[in-house]
Amino acid sequence: MPRESFMMKYFVLIHVDEQGGYWGECPELPGCFSQGETANELMSNMKEAIELYLEGEEQPAESDRISEVRELVLS
Repeated sequence: MPRESFMMKYFVLIHVDEQGGYWGECPELPGCFSQGETANELMSNMKEAIELYLEGEEQPAESDRISEVRELVLS
């Protein structure tokens, strides 16, 4: 029987590198980061980095994932 696939969403924090280009990190996956000359290249590299990160996990712990994001407005 084929294994069901499901989509997971991950957030990428994008930083402008002082030396040029961009670097990014995935806050849900500690230590998962990458870089790229353009924002599009960074996102492509981050996709690969996240896939490799998840391959290294025995079994992803769903409780460690962010399940909700809320906006907080300070006045």
